[in-house]
This record gives sequence, structure tokens and C-alpha cells, in this order.
Amino acid sequence: MGGRITRSADQLRPDPVFGDKILAKFTNCIMLDGKKSVAQRNIYNALDNIQARLDKIDDPNAPKSSLDCFHMAIDKVKPFVEVRSKRIGGANYQVPMQVDRKRQQALAFRWIITAARAEKGRPIADRLADEIFSAARGEGKAMTKREEVHRMAEANKAFSHFA
Repeated sequence: MGGRITRSADQLRPDPVFGDKILAKFTNCIMLDGKKSVAQRNIYNALDNIQARLDKIDDPNAPKSSLDCFHMAIDKVKPFVEVRSKRIGGANYQVPMQVDRKRQQALAFRWIITAARAEKGRPIADRLADEIFSAARGEGKAMTKREEVHRMAEANKAFSHFA
């Protein structure tokens, strides 16, 4: 499909505070109109917000840092299968397919960001913090989206021989 090879992964600078490449990529996805400093400020505010929440929780299984929480959220939201439309003999079938790693990450980012942007009325940093925090716990809109995608794939398992 869209397998054009770009150097974007090599050119990606780790983010300035945590030195984390995945966070840097996430920052780029949040960025609007090329305003990276705004995107970074929002993300760091969201992470501070999460850190403050984590400090209040005394659950031993809870992630130690907000960065761990962020990674946990991304990992939980990543889908393993999705349905792709495939035309066979004049009929369109929703064929379940494995999702490759890059797309898993891209979808996880997209769903978390969309969920945060969908809610109106509060600063984006707060909404992002909420979404990431709830995704790390396995709940929230982004998780609902993932479960929906998995359900669709499960429902169309009969067509998996077309893959």
C-alpha cells in the first residue's frame, strides 16, 4: 500500500526533556501549523499533570513516571488486527489483517489525539493527560476505539482467507 520509504525515522530527534523518540514522534503528531513549541508545551504540561496524579496513587503496580504511563498507554491502545476493504468478484469484503508495528503506533497516536481533541472546553494539556492516563488503565475513548476495531475483525473472521 503506502510503503514509500522516507528517512523520517532517522531524522527524528529525541525530545529535549526525556530524550525519548516515541514522545518526539507524538509531539509531531500533536503539532498544528508547524508550531512545535506549542505542541511540546502542551505535552509536557500533560505529562506533569499525569506525574502529579501518579504521585497521589500508592498502587505498587502503577507506572513510576509519567513517561512510563505514556508508553503504557500507547502499548495498550495499539491494535493487533484491523479490517481492510478488499474487492473480490464484484463484492467488497471487510478482511481482517494483521497491523504492522509502524501502523500500530500511528493508529494509537491518532486515536489518543482524536479522543483528546473531541472533548471541548478544557485546555488540551488536561484533556491529553486524561486520555493518556485512562488509556494506561485500559479505559477511555481511545481504548473503546481499539476494542471496536478488534470486534470488527473478530466479526469478519470468516473472510480472513481472502487476506
